[in-house]
Amino acid sequence: MVESKALGSCHKAPKRSNIESRAEEGRDIVCDTRLRIPTANQKKVAQAIVISFVALAGVATIPPVSLAQSLEDLQHMSIEDLANIEISSVLKTAQPLSNAPAAIYVVTHDDIVLSGATNIPEILRLAPNLQVAQITSSSDAISARGFNGTAASKLLVLIDGRSVYTPYHSGVFWDVQDVLPENIDRIEVISGPGAALWGANAVNGVVNIITRNSSETAGGALELGGGNLERRASLQYGGKLSDELSYRAYAETFYRADDKTASGQNARDNWNKSQGGFRVDWTPSGELITLQGDFYKGSETALTTPAEAISGQNLLAHWNHEMDDGSALQVQAYYDYSAFSVPGVASDYLSTYDLDVQYSFPWGTLQSIVWGGGYRLEKDNFPTVLSKTEPFFFSPTSRTLGLGNTFVQDSISVTDSLMLVLGAKLEDDPYSGMAVLPNARVSWRATRSDMLWAAVSRAVRAPSRLDRDLFETIGAVAVIKGGDFQSEKLDAYELGYRGQISSSASISISTFYNVYNDLRSLEFSPGGSLPIMFANGMEGNTYGLEIWGKYQVQDWWRLAGGFNWLHKNLHFKPGSSGLGGIAIAGDDPTYQLSVQSAMKLSDQVTLNLDLRNIGALPNPASPSYVELDARIIWAVSKSTEISLAGSNLLHPHHLEFGSTAAPLQLGATGVETERSFFIDTRWRF
Repeated sequence: MVESKALGSCHKAPKRSNIESRAEEGRDIVCDTRLRIPTANQKKVAQAIVISFVALAGVATIPPVSLAQSLEDLQHMSIEDLANIEISSVLKTAQPLSNAPAAIYVVTHDDIVLSGATNIPEILRLAPNLQVAQITSSSDAISARGFNGTAASKLLVLIDGRSVYTPYHSGVFWDVQDVLPENIDRIEVISGPGAALWGANAVNGVVNIITRNSSETAGGALELGGGNLERRASLQYGGKLSDELSYRAYAETFYRADDKTASGQNARDNWNKSQGGFRVDWTPSGELITLQGDFYKGSETALTTPAEAISGQNLLAHWNHEMDDGSALQVQAYYDYSAFSVPGVASDYLSTYDLDVQYSFPWGTLQSIVWGGGYRLEKDNFPTVLSKTEPFFFSPTSRTLGLGNTFVQDSISVTDSLMLVLGAKLEDDPYSGMAVLPNARVSWRATRSDMLWAAVSRAVRAPSRLDRDLFETIGAVAVIKGGDFQSEKLDAYELGYRGQISSSASISISTFYNVYNDLRSLEFSPGGSLPIMFANGMEGNTYGLEIWGKYQVQDWWRLAGGFNWLHKNLHFKPGSSGLGGIAIAGDDPTYQLSVQSAMKLSDQVTLNLDLRNIGALPNPASPSYVELDARIIWAVSKSTEISLAGSNLLHPHHLEFGSTAAPLQLGATGVETERSFFIDTRWRF
């Protein structure tokens, strides 16, 4: 099954308007730049570093607002300017971040470049409202507001409006999602449901990755980097063919070495991937037309099976037409193909075709309406070679899944300071039929710099192929068979505050109470016998607190931080077998804290520090941990930059997500994340 989404917000040209680990999880689920500052003297720099480390150890109340689009402009921009960066994911229309009635955090281009993160999971660690845990070298568990796992299924992820969801398990294969960090404009991360606009699977959050217009990446860039665990190279070139037509093309390749298990054994999880792509933007008057595509190929080593081959390609076309009366029409279509193959074991070949249309217009002087719809067709083929070590298979092997949707949203300015947003989406799912996904939000601007907001929403996580079509046989005995699993349901209640504490600090606070029904469970067949089937035998609630913000210490120094607290109260319905326990609903820490410090130590040198404290995971068990990442950047010249990054500096290795299926076969306790170093050189031409 697929989650639905529609086109993103309207922006005036030339800005881009946006719509917006493999078989390993099956067993688990079943049995489971640059700041310009005055040059500081050594004493001043030393004091700043000491203060920064003290803040990193204890500050949890200074949460991050997004940075300016260029760090070189930071000293000229106020905190209010930074808080008003334009976003599009909350209402599907452009609005300042400070006005958004939702728990949203923006990871900016400059956050990404300063961090030195080389892949999307690493970049998403910068969002304090996400839980990110590395499972193996090539797989990660990422979620918002709980229910994290190897196949986390309640987070909707978009890259320029292209959904990267898989109907295999309603989650994301993070190993095949890749965007050059240099090309990301921003990542808008919403914690909380967004189903009324984005559809099923936007249950606990939405991640909207938005890339830069090709006119913003003119020229060439060559990057070479390597370290004790990773080697990476990329080449990109772009430019303008006319005032209205620009382009870029890129290619990259990387290799990631093996991790180790807690017992010191080689986890045999090394992998490599090469990727290339292009983007063309045409901006005639009142129009934006974009054509872009990517292709990739790679290989991932496994502990007990042959290496897995991965490959794929995508092509996306987008048209945005703005009219004189303030209305806008957007049309987007894309094709996506992904494949993986483990010789002699299993393969999956997925083709996706998607079309979305959105129209927005003002209605009088007090209302703004956006409506639209779309249709997605997915063709999934999952051939399997059954054996003693591979008893799982899908029946039928192939499915063609069609999903239609339509939505409408009305934003009403009740008074100058009070806004009401009402919306709903109708979605026709191929497994469970029609779903109605309503949403109501209200925001009140108490003062020019303080806003309160509240929301009531309904969302669903629709069935996946794993829920309906998975079978397991041992000899002649059917152990698991597809059942009549229905959509998981959420009723969410949220309350939040966003504002400026002072001219140099801003903060966002949100609380939530989520009521879940019909969560996935494992049940015996009638009479308490085999086979086992997926059913909807769990329910309960969660509630929590999210805080993040930003503090400008000096023109050349900023601090950002976030704190999350989560409480889960889940239980099985009367009559449920309780197989697998509550752990099958996800593995989440009670709390997490993060603090980032960015300092421009001189005109040529920038130091970035990132400290995180993650609470213990219950099952699979992982102890709490504290880790520090650091990166120092030296601008040798206007065209050359050298950086040294260190990850997980406080310990030689640590566990982030408990046991994984493959190491368990050796009696180990899981794959551990290791301390690593990475030297990177970038030339611009």
